[in-house]
Amino acid sequence: MTKAKDGGTRRSTSKKPAQPATRLQREAAMMNLERLVAERESVPDVALPIPPKDLLARYERLASAIVSDVLREHCLLDQAFPGTLVALRPERCFAGVAFTVKSAPNTRITGEMTFRVEMLEAMHEDAVVVWDTSGDTRGTMWGGVMTATVHAKGVRGAVIDGGIRDTRQILDKDFPVLYRYRSPNGSLGRCLITHYQIPVQIGDVLVRPGDIIVGDADGAVAVPRALALAVLERAEAIVANERKIFDWVAAGETVKDITDKGGYF
Repeated sequence: MTKAKDGGTRRSTSKKPAQPATRLQREAAMMNLERLVAERESVPDVALPIPPKDLLARYERLASAIVSDVLREHCLLDQAFPGTLVALRPERCFAGVAFTVKSAPNTRITGEMTFRVEMLEAMHEDAVVVWDTSGDTRGTMWGGVMTATVHAKGVRGAVIDGGIRDTRQILDKDFPVLYRYRSPNGSLGRCLITHYQIPVQIGDVLVRPGDIIVGDADGAVAVPRALALAVLERAEAIVANERKIFDWVAAGETVKDITDKGGYF
């Protein structure tokens, strides 16, 4: 295992020595890719302005749709995970700090369990696991043992762009998961975990470790860490405004009356 340039962890895929970083830097310079590398691979070191548990508790009282609307106000239109991901427990809202994982279809087995243990040990309290499977459709990345392990560590949920199994065991833990499909197939011999805690892309959304993930029955969105408090406070203001609109509707006011007072539909 080696440390990636962006600070995440990756698996060594060859017994040959890794190429010096200077070679990559030269290649990037020849093609003027430094800005792209910085944009796609960087993980900004941004401190949350309020205690994480307080911030996440407030996010869990919001709907993902409201958070998405606020992100649109910031011109961020690609922060929602694909609609093909469904909630195992649609009644559960969850929010947490992104812990990213990358895997890909692969027949190799050697070293997989060692790397998986290392990844699990690195998972932290208040995380939401965000797993990019590189489009895998055969194996399952998440199951009962994984759920029990991370639940004990205080992980808040998971967004898996792939398969899950041991559904009953996941449900018994009341652990919120968004996933693409279910299958009895395990992962060993079908896929390989290659990286964790690096930027990953699922659908349109680029997720960096440390971003805030908010999920519910409608799906999940990723809030850039630097905007975490600003998005939260604006979303809370929208919720307060919408309570007024619902009250006006319940009171029988007309659509014109409501829009004249600044309401919307």
